[in-house]
Amino acid sequence: MKSRIDLHLHSTASDGTLSPTELVRAALGMGLTTIALTDHDTTGGIREALDAARGSNLTVIPGVEISTDVPGANELHILGYHVDPQHAQLEARLSALRHARVDRARRTLACLAQAGCPLSWDHLVELSQGDVIGRPHIAQALVDAGHIDTVHNAFRYYLAKGRSAYVDRYKLTPHEAIEIIFAAGGIPVLAHPRHVLSHIPSLVRAGLAGLEAFYPTYPEPEQTFLVNLARKHDLIVTGGSDFHGPGITEASEPAVVYVPPYTVAELSDRLRRQRRQALPLAT
Repeated sequence: MKSRIDLHLHSTASDGTLSPTELVRAALGMGLTTIALTDHDTTGGIREALDAARGSNLTVIPGVEISTDVPGANELHILGYHVDPQHAQLEARLSALRHARVDRARRTLACLAQAGCPLSWDHLVELSQGDVIGRPHIAQALVDAGHIDTVHNAFRYYLAKGRSAYVDRYKLTPHEAIEIIFAAGGIPVLAHPRHVLSHIPSLVRAGLAGLEAFYPTYPEPEQTFLVNLARKHDLIVTGGSDFHGPGITEASEPAVVYVPPYTVAELSDRLRRQRRQALPLAT
């Protein structure tokens, strides 16, 4: 069954290959009804996406994906849905994360130069197009420079954790990410949770509201397991392709995984509940 919903998409505002406008046009061309723009550590593409979808039948949910760090779990990503992209506290924390990405990129290029794979910083900035520089940009630069044959192999041999050019960077804790998403009026959801299931109880206590159960690399039995796990913890269910661009992730295009319509309804219902709870009591 073809999905008409994709709640996990990236654009050139972070490390995707399509601009927010191009992403919206692709979604419209595919007949999608609802998408969420969830760029890494930035809300910079949301206004463009909303403008591109204005007057169409496509709903764009403003979102973000925040990278966090927990000992022994590598990275843990928290999606924020329905966030206010102009919220000052959210933008301040995201700005710090983006600056950390720039520092990481410069140190990664230094490691690559030592490994005999020099890259042009100007070319990297050109590839990023936005204000977030990510490892996919560096991987593409390695391909463009002829140092490696594919983006996949760039990660495999140089950029993945444990490889010679892997560089760690500053991240928030999951609890900090949940807190800042709530502060910005959003709904915090655990992204691609397969390898971090043991952290769910503590995240729920911190205010986690949802779980991404529908994901391209998750077979149907695993999706069912995650849906049931979400119900057990009273979490809403979401899903999406995690599309960055062809050849970058498992998703070759948006909406490659079926996301049921009830996911959008659950997000809307949770948003209404949060807004009611935030209203001041009448005197």
